[in-house]
Amino acid sequence: MLQFTFRRLSLFFFTMLLLSLLSFSLSYFFPGDAIINLSGQVNASQEELALLSQQYAMHESFFSQYWHYLLRIFQGDMGISMASQLPISDEIANLLPATIELSIISLILAMSLGIPLGFIAAIFHKRAIDNIILSFAIVGYSIPVFWLGLFLILIFSIQLAWLPSAGNISLLFEIPHVTGFLFIDILLSNSEYKWQAFYNALAHIILPASVIAIAPATVFIRLARSAMMEVLATSYIKAAKTKGLTNAQIIYRHAIRNALIKMIRHIGLQFSHLITFAMITEVIFNWPGIGRWLIESIYQRDYTAIQSGLLVLSSFIFIVHIITDFIYATLNPLARENKHGS
Repeated sequence: MLQFTFRRLSLFFFTMLLLSLLSFSLSYFFPGDAIINLSGQVNASQEELALLSQQYAMHESFFSQYWHYLLRIFQGDMGISMASQLPISDEIANLLPATIELSIISLILAMSLGIPLGFIAAIFHKRAIDNIILSFAIVGYSIPVFWLGLFLILIFSIQLAWLPSAGNISLLFEIPHVTGFLFIDILLSNSEYKWQAFYNALAHIILPASVIAIAPATVFIRLARSAMMEVLATSYIKAAKTKGLTNAQIIYRHAIRNALIKMIRHIGLQFSHLITFAMITEVIFNWPGIGRWLIESIYQRDYTAIQSGLLVLSSFIFIVHIITDFIYATLNPLARENKHGS
């Protein structure tokens, strides 16, 4: 386990170094003065900008500039947004929890739907129910996210008026900002309308979370089906059958547990796709997250925000990968013996 941990930490630091280098290099591809892109000092006077540009060009090498950039990142300084004139680190700190909250709930929905259906398809392999589940997986994966989001808004928000179509909570509720995670802040609040606010926030998250969860759920169906079929074909399952155990006993006592362990390593891989779907969904449902903020920054050509937003999202996704790898290695000791750490 110590060697596995060292390999993963080495991979983490090397990847973070590449991400920071890529983020820094983007400043040279963005139009405009590089020193403005790096520092975000768009409110500075012309004389100050000229002086900064001169110092930037004459006295600072690429690696020196990159070192100063890393120091600012470690200090939590990501510059000033060109559009809002606010510190980017503050904007990300306010918006990222909403995206994490939406992504986690979407991931839970995707796994709760996809994994059981995949297991059922494997258990009834080559039967009618297997074909039906696989057909659903193909159709669900083929539906565009933006079309599905608009369709659900039309049905459940406009025609049936069951669920809200925008935002993460009604404007009637004022929830103090404590952690940034809305549901946690609601539970921590002392408002007498705490539970009304909780149910209102829950109603707001149902549609966007469902839209995001559909495509990953279809992937989990195929992965769970393959994992279960692989487990059912192992020698210890055949040995359990020779001992007289019924199919139900074999599945509940042995197959499900081992198939679930195999599924853990795929969660981190699907999380990156889920974040991509979340960015589109946040725009459709006007969700106050970092995905919508980043897309708006692209439209506004807010290069400092794009640079920092991509760095934060990429780092967050990679951290999730590392965490799932450690969980998988803890539950499956054989994974630690892989010399390449895959």
